[in-house]
Parts: sequence; structure tokens; C-alpha cells
Amino acid sequence: MCGINLLIRKDDLTSGIQQMMQATAHRGPDHSDFYVHKEHIAFAGNRLKILDMSDASNQPFWSDDRQQVLIWNGALYNYQDLRNHLLDAGFVFKTNSDTEVLLYWLIHKGVDGLQDCRGMFALAFIDFSIERVIILRDFSGEKPLYYWNQGNEWIFSSEQRGILAAMTKKPMIDATQVEAFLTLRHTLPNHGFFDGIAQVLPGCGLVITFEGNIHKWIELPKQSYTEERNQSTFEDLLKDSILHNFHTERAVGMVLSGGIDSSLLYALWYEETMQPMPTFTATFEQRYQRKYRDPVYVEKLQSSYPSLHHPILITLSKVQEAWNDYITQLDMPIGDSASLLTWMIAKEASKDVQVLISGAGADELFGGYTRHAAFIRYLKRPKLYLAMKRFLPVFGNFRLVNKFFTALDPSAVKTFIHMAAVEKPSDNLMKKLISSYPEGPDVYKSALDWDRQVYLVNDILKIHDNACMAHGIEGRAPYLSQELISLSQSMTEQEHLQQVGKVWLKEALNKRGLRVIANRKKLGFGLPLQEWMQNKEFQHWVFSEIRTLGALWEPFFPEQFRRFVVQPEQIPNHQFLTVWNLFTLLSWLHKHA
Repeated sequence: MCGINLLIRKDDLTSGIQQMMQATAHRGPDHSDFYVHKEHIAFAGNRLKILDMSDASNQPFWSDDRQQVLIWNGALYNYQDLRNHLLDAGFVFKTNSDTEVLLYWLIHKGVDGLQDCRGMFALAFIDFSIERVIILRDFSGEKPLYYWNQGNEWIFSSEQRGILAAMTKKPMIDATQVEAFLTLRHTLPNHGFFDGIAQVLPGCGLVITFEGNIHKWIELPKQSYTEERNQSTFEDLLKDSILHNFHTERAVGMVLSGGIDSSLLYALWYEETMQPMPTFTATFEQRYQRKYRDPVYVEKLQSSYPSLHHPILITLSKVQEAWNDYITQLDMPIGDSASLLTWMIAKEASKDVQVLISGAGADELFGGYTRHAAFIRYLKRPKLYLAMKRFLPVFGNFRLVNKFFTALDPSAVKTFIHMAAVEKPSDNLMKKLISSYPEGPDVYKSALDWDRQVYLVNDILKIHDNACMAHGIEGRAPYLSQELISLSQSMTEQEHLQQVGKVWLKEALNKRGLRVIANRKKLGFGLPLQEWMQNKEFQHWVFSEIRTLGALWEPFFPEQFRRFVVQPEQIPNHQFLTVWNLFTLLSWLHKHA
């Protein structure tokens, strides 16, 4: 929805905050403004208008007495209920926006009141009466928030480039994140890609004085769930979330892959409203459609649930044409090819909509990834599979079989991290990853939590934010409502084991006559890299780029990857994800570092 920027330091405030605001202007193409206070603190907001089209809701948004001000990025889905409560408490409103509701809710209830808020956000709330700044990020991590701190100087922004814009000297690349990226396809959970730049973790924040001192750290309480845990309740919660997420004053569309998650979202929306909406589906050339069959399944969905459908043809030549613009607009590098694919879809969607819905989160909450089923298989007979691992060469070139057996370790935690990673982590990186792994007696449930806290936030949601905000669109994810997250977290280990493969979602599709979609084989969302690796044009393009740029950046790469940087054609064909990782990272470093 917006971009937020905040600067606490003694000098160069005005030019610093203006440069930050300009660097994040794409996030809020409808309005930008800033304010400098007594040479101590400055803040700026970029607004994408979603609710209340009037200028009265522009940011920074001030209280009537100008003692409090809010800049934020997100959406408050239950703002009408909170507004009614505030009206009863005597507050008077001048807009119909959720921004004004959130400002007054923070004034009325303080930080503790955020547990009553349903939505997504990254925010800075400044209270001049006590000279305090509250910084917070939503519990699901849907909206990004980065910071840099040195002594009493602080810089906060929705994007890394916002922080860099305010710095007099650009920091070096954090070499430890290069290893993390090549292993995971993204940075470590609390890091940016430059030395000293970090992320505010989901559900966390801090209170800072105007002098730049930390007053206290904040962790939002988890929402408890007390209702029945069954398919009917799940479906009711999802319907409620859909109606909230799709409520805007701007045009809404969906990324529709023909998979379980997006198909169910659209079906429920159509049942509740009987209103077709714009949908956008990536299609590939005919020779690839035997494997990449999204259009086929979308057509099956549309026979019962019609939409204003927009197929978007993706070809290698179109990818090559888009590459420079994509890398230029990419705030954080993501090795997942879904990043570019989503960016290309969002570019087309921006011609018709300002809000884009995705099915993000369902796999992490309800066990939808292939690695979840593989991990359960390992947990049932760990000794047997570890013994079979000795015969690994027998399995030949079966990529997924090899992936399963090479991931196995006597430690269940290490096994799942191996399954989630593109490459095997070094011992040093593994220690860091284990430190962020959830502790608890439930082995499988902890694995789901790790996927939600690490992979979902730093890969899937960052992809959606990168892609949508590059084109002035707000991305939303109905599966990540607080209620659905709480439902998932309240489930027992046994209940989660019974749900693997997203049983509730499949049941919802089955009873709507969409069994063919419910039974569709899981296929990751992304480009046909495995097939393109057989294309000499593609090989020449990526290998020449890796060789040329690799010579400049080789010292930053871990030892096990340096030979690939120098001679990428030596990368085995089955490691096509590693090729794309190297290509993406080197292109991004060349453009941004």
C-alpha cells in the first residue's frame, strides 16, 4: 500500500529524508510527503490510495492537535469495527480511511491495542507529547521493514534502497548473506544484504526516544484460538478473510495458477459475491504445456467460476527483454524464479488493478510442500532411510530421490533444513539456521513454523512485495489472516500430520465439484528452468553473464561455489536452480552493490 521512511540523527535530516522518500516513491505513486522536526527526527510516507481516495488520508497522517503522527504500510481489515468502538469513546473522524482509525486506536489503546487489529502492517507511530517513536511489523511479516543503527542514529524504511539513500557512505555487501542466498535463495531471517542493515522481525518492534536511545523492545502477543478445529471452521475463517482482503475502493485482481490455493480463494469469492474479477495466469509455449498446465486447470475452474481472465504468455525472449528492468527494480535479490514470474504478471496486472491477491501461506500453514510429505516419510522410519543412504549411487540421476537421501541426517532439524535448502549448508551456516529454528516437542509442527517464519517471510512474501510494489500495486494474502495462523498454531502434532497435503483445502474443492484441481500434482510456481537449461540460447545468456560478473565478485563467494562462478558450464544439469541463483545474484550485485 505504501512506503515508510524514518530518520533519527543530528544532521542532514532534510536532504536525507527527501532522498529516502524519492527512493521508495514507486511504493506510493499517489502521494508523497515528509516532515522534519527540530533537527532530531524526520519521516516520510509514500501513499498508494486503496481506501478513501481523498487527499485528507494522505501520509504522514496527523492527529488534530498534531501531537501524534502515523506513517504506515498495510491494511487494517477490521477498521470499521474499531472505528465504531472509537466513535463510542468520543473520537471524531474526518476521513473514511483505515489510516485514521489506526492512528486513533494507537492513541486510545497503545501498543497493547494492536492485538485487536486484524490486518497487515509495518508502521512508525510518533508521539511528540512524550518524544517517543514506536516501530512495529505485523505478526505474519507480510510487509517488510528494514533498519540501520549506529549509536544514536537510526534509519528505518520499507526497503533497503530507502536506507541506502540516506547514508553518506554506501556499506559493503554482507558476505555472509551471499552464502545464505546461494544455499536458501534468500538472506538469513533478520538480515538485509548490506553490512549493518537488518530486518525488524515479524511480530516485533521497538520504542525509541527522539535522542535515538532504545526505550524498550516489543513483541506482539500471539492470538489464542478457542474455536473448533475442523474443515467447516477453516472454510468459514477463510471466507471471512477473503471478504476483508477483497474490500477496497480500487480494482482487485488475483494471480490464478489453477492450483489448490488460488482456485479455492477464487471459488469462495465468487460464491459469496457472484461477481467475476480479473485473474492473471502465466502461460508458456506449447512445447512446455505438457508439464506446465496452469491454463488447463484455470479453464476447468472457469467452467463453474467465471472470471475476467488474462493469460500472460511468458517466453525466454520476453524474460530477456524484462531482465534489466526487473533487476533494477529488485530491492532484495531472491533466487526463486517465481520472483521474476510474479514481477511480469504484476506488470501486466497493473494495467487493470491496484490490488493483487495471492495464495501465499496455505502451504506453510497446512503442510502443502513436497518436502513436508518427504519429512514425514523420514520421521516414520529414520533408521531405515539413513541405512539406505549408503546406497545413494544406486539411485542414479533421479533428482528428487537424490534430494531426499542427501538431505537425511540423524538430526530431524538438520534433515528438514537440508530439504528446504537448494544447496547443503556449511557447518557455520547450519548453526545460524538452527538458532532460528523453533524449539518445541512437536517435530513436524516445528518444521511448519520454520517454513512460515523463514521461507514464507523471506522468499514468498518478499517476492510478492517486490513484484507488486515495483508496479504500484498492493499485494494481499488471505490465507495469512491472524485467525487462520492461530488455527494452524493451535493444532496438535497429530492434527497437522492428518492435514499434510492441505486436506481441508482439498475437501473444500471436492465438494464444489473441483476434484480434478484438488488432485492436481504439486508443481512449484516458477519458470521452466529445467527445460530452458537444454536451450543453447539460455545457456549462452546466463553462463556468459555469470563468467563476466563472477570475475568481479568471486572473492565474496564461498569456496564450494567459486569454481561454478568461473566455469558455470560445469554445473551439473540437475542443479539448474543453482545456475539461476548465481545468475540472479551476480546480476543484482552488478546493479546495486
